[in-house]
Amino acid sequence: MASPDKTPVKCTRLYADPAGESHFEEIEFNLSSVQYAPPAPALDISEPTAASSFFWLRFPKDWTDAAHPSPRRQLFIVIEGKVEGWTSGGETRVFGPGDRLLMEDTSGKGHGARPLQSEALAIVVVLQ
Repeated sequence: MASPDKTPVKCTRLYADPAGESHFEEIEFNLSSVQYAPPAPALDISEPTAASSFFWLRFPKDWTDAAHPSPRRQLFIVIEGKVEGWTSGGETRVFGPGDRLLMEDTSGKGHGARPLQSEALAIVVVLQ
């Protein structure tokens, strides 16, 4: 559906494999030009994803985490600060303002996270 000249939106996906190990992978969402809010000019948008709610999440400074699966399928977007996340296999990534993480590891060994240097603020969109 995406036009070949549209740059996809990149996102990190966190998922559990059949053995219950969590992993990161890079995924893309394709965009198409759509007359979204006439009479405004067309915008590049992706296909909609159903969501039920959103909430703000603040990691306090020095907060520590134990490994856990995601409580639900959700999109995690860092707004302020930096968050270090790790998988059950030991892969570690740092997410900063504007970084997006599609959390789909709702079973298995899970993942962990912690704020780096100071508190961090994120918005979480609960997906259906």
